[in-house]
Amino acid sequence: MADLFNEKSKSWDSDVTVKTLSSAIGSLILEQVPLNAQMEVMDFGAGTGLISSYVAPLVNKIVAVDISEAMLDKLVSKPELDGKVEAVCQDILKTPFDGRFDLIMSAMAIHHIEDTAKLIQSFSEHLKEGAMIALADLDKEDGSFHPEGTEGVFHYGFNRDVFEEMLINNGFEDIQFFTAYTVTKAENKFPVFLVVAKKVNKNQAING
Repeated sequence: MADLFNEKSKSWDSDVTVKTLSSAIGSLILEQVPLNAQMEVMDFGAGTGLISSYVAPLVNKIVAVDISEAMLDKLVSKPELDGKVEAVCQDILKTPFDGRFDLIMSAMAIHHIEDTAKLIQSFSEHLKEGAMIALADLDKEDGSFHPEGTEGVFHYGFNRDVFEEMLINNGFEDIQFFTAYTVTKAENKFPVFLVVAKKVNKNQAING
């Protein structure tokens, strides 16, 4: 399959919008997720590691997952991520990991996945009991966020209520939405949400 981000990877980290958005999302994750030095984290759709760069100093390890070799090549070239972030070029819907994570985070990747419900189910299956997600993506928009004809875009953002319902259906609770940043393009405004939630701890639920 063609790497749709092969060309974009060359200038990705120097794009002002990308940098500003990543900074806003990364900072909000640090505010809203209780990170610790023992945590194993998956960064889904990790790209060049812009979000991982915020989280890596505060956790044990990040597995950076993407299907773009070109983006991951940029990630592994960053000395500040060396030894802390493992890059894995893999489609977790087709080839899941054996291990389980304490946190799955993602920034602006979910609208590139056709079957959102299946992805949320996969996230749940990849998490330990009581573990967390921190997922950022576009609020529902009119399709003008991406240039017309952009390949690999399956959703024009997401309705927060519909997204919350998907999370509930896949065993998540304590669901909170925040507006991480609002991107402005040609005078159009595109809010980006961060949703934080916890996977239901079945043992606690039974004992409770």
